Amino acid sequence: MTTSKRDYYEVLGVARDATPEDLKKAFRQQALKFHPDRNKEADASDRFKEVNEAYQVLTDPQRKAQYDQFGHAGVNGQAGRGFDGFEGFGGFGDIFDSFFGGSSRQTSNKGVDLEFQINVSFRDAAFGVARELELTRMELCKRCDGKRAEPGTDVIECSTCHGEGKVRRTQRTFFGQFQQVTACPTCQGEGQQIKTACKQCSGRGAERKTRKIEVQIPAGVEHGTKLLIHGEGEAGGKGIRNGDLYVHIGVQRDKVFSRRGNDVLMTAEVNMVLAALGGIINVETLEGSADIDINPGTQSGSVNRIKGAGIPHMGAADRRGDQLVELKVITPSKLDDHQTQLLQDLAESFGLERVSENSGAAHGLFDRFKDAFRSETGSS
Repeated sequence: MTTSKRDYYEVLGVARDATPEDLKKAFRQQALKFHPDRNKEADASDRFKEVNEAYQVLTDPQRKAQYDQFGHAGVNGQAGRGFDGFEGFGGFGDIFDSFFGGSSRQTSNKGVDLEFQINVSFRDAAFGVARELELTRMELCKRCDGKRAEPGTDVIECSTCHGEGKVRRTQRTFFGQFQQVTACPTCQGEGQQIKTACKQCSGRGAERKTRKIEVQIPAGVEHGTKLLIHGEGEAGGKGIRNGDLYVHIGVQRDKVFSRRGNDVLMTAEVNMVLAALGGIINVETLEGSADIDINPGTQSGSVNRIKGAGIPHMGAADRRGDQLVELKVITPSKLDDHQTQLLQDLAESFGLERVSENSGAAHGLFDRFKDAFRSETGSS
């Protein structure tokens, strides 16, 4: 199925008599809004291409005239060229750099980010736990303190950028002439060159180290949560902050409990007689056990709630969900003669015919007893 294209004037948000300056201004606004390096929505890339396509057509007098007269049919095979106008720019990031005068990637102002996966038990996720991580990462060289030069040797001004750490290049685009500033490729933005490389790091300014750090998993964390720990990534070089560490949390399944929001769910079995007469049963909780009341006439599937026995809210440990206990009424599979006789007598009191001794239909008797009990009590 083919999706119809939107009107180019609508895409840019301009009137049909818009001037070239109006078109340029509208394009800048829309391109900034939908640039994929800034807008992380799923359709941002497609919207950005759509804006570019509209701008290319409406700023070309011949193609604009064809579009105004025949619509999209008048420019088919031409307007769909997408990003032809950006050849040589190297993708969205460079387009953004050239047109808007700055980088949106911000990778030069800090070190590389690291990611780590931790799996914790259901109960540790509920109440929080401290975990020790072993990381291998690049750290500033202790011998040269990240300066890359052997201590005591000369460091000279970079001959390419003359100590600025940056180089400028000018580009001509269909928008006009733009100046782009990037880190100097010779000195990697440091503004200095070394004569003798550090013996320990071979002039890199950093060395690979293995470290152990403690991470606190907060109470109430859910499966798939990503924790951000600032500054625990790789070294960013002299004068540049370290990268960050992202810890991905996986929560293991529990044999007894499951989770819905901050509530804990579980199933408990209840004897048929206890369900009919009412009583008390003991169930497991995240912190031990608790007694819950079984009302007379309880049906299978009923839910009892234990207030405040659920999972703490992340960031607000004094607030907790509840524990929901779904009751499953169990029919005995084996009875002795005395128990069978008691149930036979009970069945007759409900007006049910006597079950023959050799029928082996104990479950059938129980089912009819429950049906009769529901009828007597009005239960559903």
